[in-house]
Amino acid sequence: MVGMGREICGDLRIAEEREWLVTNGIGGYGSGTVAGSLTRGYHGLLVAALRPPVDRRLMLVKLDEAVMYRGAAWDLATNRWASGAVAPSGFVNIEHFALEGSIPCWRYACADALLEKRVWMEHGQNTTYVAYTALQAREPLRLTARAIANNRVFHNTGTVAWPAEVSAASGGVRVVTAGDALPLFLKLEGGAATPATELYRGFALPAETARGLLDRDDHVHVATFEATLLPGETVVFLAAAGDGTTAVDPEALPRRRARDRALLSAWSGAWPSGAAAAPGWVSQLVLAADQFVVDRAQTPGGSPGKSIIAGYPWFEDWGRDTMISLPGLALSTGQASIAAPILRTFAAFVDQGMLPNRFPDGAAHPEYNTMDATLWYFQAIRACHEATGDDGLLRDLFPVLRDIVDWHIRGTRYGIQVDPGDGLLRGGQDGVQLTWMDAKVGDRVITPRIGKPVEINALWYNALRAMVAFAARLGEPAEPYQGMAARALASFERFWNAAAGYCYDVLDGPAGAEVALRPNQIFAVSLPESLLSPERQRAVVDACARALLTSYGLRSLAPSDPAYQGFYGGDQERRDAAYHQGMVWAWLIGPFVEAHLRVYGDPDAARRLLAPMGDHINAAGLGSISEIFDGDAPFAPRGCIAQAWSVAEVLRAFTLLDQVALPGSLSP
Repeated sequence: MVGMGREICGDLRIAEEREWLVTNGIGGYGSGTVAGSLTRGYHGLLVAALRPPVDRRLMLVKLDEAVMYRGAAWDLATNRWASGAVAPSGFVNIEHFALEGSIPCWRYACADALLEKRVWMEHGQNTTYVAYTALQAREPLRLTARAIANNRVFHNTGTVAWPAEVSAASGGVRVVTAGDALPLFLKLEGGAATPATELYRGFALPAETARGLLDRDDHVHVATFEATLLPGETVVFLAAAGDGTTAVDPEALPRRRARDRALLSAWSGAWPSGAAAAPGWVSQLVLAADQFVVDRAQTPGGSPGKSIIAGYPWFEDWGRDTMISLPGLALSTGQASIAAPILRTFAAFVDQGMLPNRFPDGAAHPEYNTMDATLWYFQAIRACHEATGDDGLLRDLFPVLRDIVDWHIRGTRYGIQVDPGDGLLRGGQDGVQLTWMDAKVGDRVITPRIGKPVEINALWYNALRAMVAFAARLGEPAEPYQGMAARALASFERFWNAAAGYCYDVLDGPAGAEVALRPNQIFAVSLPESLLSPERQRAVVDACARALLTSYGLRSLAPSDPAYQGFYGGDQERRDAAYHQGMVWAWLIGPFVEAHLRVYGDPDAARRLLAPMGDHINAAGLGSISEIFDGDAPFAPRGCIAQAWSVAEVLRAFTLLDQVALPGSLSP
């Protein structure tokens, strides 16, 4: 599904806009451009997670390869320099690039010789493999690869791990830098290694220039590797963090391919009719889904757990993103077995009735500045139980859920509390961002949404209705939750803006009701328990369709609003100011498809709303879905190249449509 020839690969600007990603299931990853050049400080062949899934270090940055063939030298690598030079420029020799399942593969044409290169990571290990195959040649190819390394935090802070000590070890080299960083082991199986300690200054990073971030980087040439490839022969390069792995495992590539097959088999086994009829891009997203699911080294109880990385290359695991993403990444892919461990992991972090918002890379403790992550937790548990019938999980988590409700009644952090006057949930304070619209510039929150946000109260009502069902299932008292739900439902009437024909975004804020047309009201239609009459549901869907719907999701603000911004770029202040003021969010296509289906009962029309994602997987993060897009056409992809909830919600929506036997079957 993802493949391109010289028309893309041979144009440096275009080839640099297409990025590949490989992951290891513990937070580590490898990522770069199709061209082979670095454009971000986050790019590298081995970014290791030292405390899975966080504390990530850029270790092996890249390999600068060249081949000698029939007396001529052919560059495979490409570098941009701060001087403006591009040298070497091996992208001109790329004949084809494709994803083979989850494995990026380049084919280089060097006269009449063809050389293939593949990159993948070992699942569960901070280990990257790079394989070179002489696909076609009339005589041997001489491969040279200069290993460019570092050992810094994966955010580009302007530092470089220097000096580096490089020594011969186990047929390769061992690289040690100052501080407490793990050593890096490098080896070319069947090749020779020559240690080096040469500082390369001034790598240019154009993607960071566009984002107003530090756009220069320095790295260290730590060794040069050489090997001869006979026609049809393969040599494999190994990069491993730590002192454990020093030998190339010949089963590493077959094992990676077997994992891809198993993921697709689980998906097709769970949804046989849908998988059989699905376009190929959906199966590519099934493989992408696996990239976000990670092990979490420790929970407060000291046991290992599971989590979800919010996005690559720079996000950690976030509570909100995890709970929104879980149904699509786990249940829609036939991987229901990973849902319960994730839910149990987050239960261990609940504090004062709140789920963590995020687990910062360098911090010892999670942050709890979220009003909605906790409420999405109820929806994730409900979806998991509906899919698995796991009463044991429900029984174990019910006390946690009961405590969450109790905390929300009596009040928890940041003024989050049920209003005793109307039974709606309120929250917020100056300088703190609590909803998913969480952009902040310095101390200024762009969309503070203090008061009673519409989606928060749709989620609160659905959480209470879920508690009614959970209590009944477990033989627990359900009446208190029934009463609170009934009161919240009656009070939700206040959200209806009759003059505009859609819902207020926030009630009882510092300036009263917020009338801006935003997508948050779609959850009052899409969540399992709708709070609106059929007529109002349709009005909300139509309002969002007219002003917010694009090919890749919903805008975060209507273009008619004076605060609307249609372009995402510039320095961090400008980008954050636009983040929720018009940018298109891909994950919102999921709830919109669900709401559209509920209102119109037309699966074919709803399914067509997802089709543009089949084109998008060939741009930006290849085989995946971006975080956001510009609000103005042509809706250029922005933000993270691979976002968990973007992939998850498209998969969930596709699976939902597969389950619809008759129009109107999702009617409330």
